[in-house]
Amino acid sequence: MNRSGIIFLVFLLFILLMVSCGNTSKSNDKIEVGITIYRYDDNFISFMRRNIETMLNGKAKFIMNDSENDQVKQNDQVDAAIQRQVNALAINLVDPASASFMINKIKPSGIPVIFFNKEPSKEDMMLYDKAWYVGTLSEESGNIQGDIVVKAWTSNPAWDKNGDGKIQYVLLKGESGHPDAEARTERIKIVLFDNGIDIEPLDEQTANWDILQAQTVTDSWIEKYGDNIEFIFSNNDAMALGALKSIQKRGYNIGDSNQFIPIVGVDAIPEIIEEIKKGTVVGTVLQSPKDQAKAVVDMLINVANGKNVTEGTTYQLDDSKAVRVPYRSITLENIDESTEAYK
Repeated sequence: MNRSGIIFLVFLLFILLMVSCGNTSKSNDKIEVGITIYRYDDNFISFMRRNIETMLNGKAKFIMNDSENDQVKQNDQVDAAIQRQVNALAINLVDPASASFMINKIKPSGIPVIFFNKEPSKEDMMLYDKAWYVGTLSEESGNIQGDIVVKAWTSNPAWDKNGDGKIQYVLLKGESGHPDAEARTERIKIVLFDNGIDIEPLDEQTANWDILQAQTVTDSWIEKYGDNIEFIFSNNDAMALGALKSIQKRGYNIGDSNQFIPIVGVDAIPEIIEEIKKGTVVGTVLQSPKDQAKAVVDMLINVANGKNVTEGTTYQLDDSKAVRVPYRSITLENIDESTEAYK
């Protein structure tokens, strides 16, 4: 080959190299993301986690960790991901109050992070320009839950067992300080008040989203209050199931029994949907694990590739840099709407 031919080949190789380097999108086998989940055995999160795994397959390498509800363990998992120089992180915080510590840990690395399900404060989110959130508007679920109770209560006057015109209720609360737990607890009361329904709290206790803790708490309530309980409000469906198991041991909400205590939850997990079909639970509020997982994965892949976080999607960020997935009311009337979310 003469000298001019060699020069041409070198020039051609140089151009190809520059084009390759100019392409900011990485191939699937070059993208690695780190995901940490606050606890694998949370009913709702387990569905969301499996959706994330399925949706990431073929799009990126990923390492997913169970923090086992231990913030120290989660901190170590994030440290390990930073050391691996992953292209992006997705974090379901153990403790939302730890967000500023977590962000300050990640920020020097320049690794983008998508928080989900447990929302950092707006102030914490503003600490880092490469931090975003996927979740819901906490108060929306409480509003919808309140609407379910209003409709059910006014349609069933026999539920007012003592005829005083008030709902004597007990309430199962998620984690103390968790934004969803606080908002759901307060908003359901506000909606009832705004609709002219008087309420009287018999008790409110934290059961940390957990079915067994909720069952234990409800056992004590049934022992103490018995038939004086006219409604059970639950911040999530796992605790609602725990409450149902407890009262069924005492003969409530079984078959054609006249003993009935209405229960309302949040999440629309498959187990609670089956109970709504049986008539043992009044209703729930759907927050789709499938839709939330898709938002997490779409945004995660974008930022891992150096793209705008919402590029190629219909998602819109609010002033907290959050993408909000809407809730939906689920009762026997529209029970089929919950099926698709948990496929």
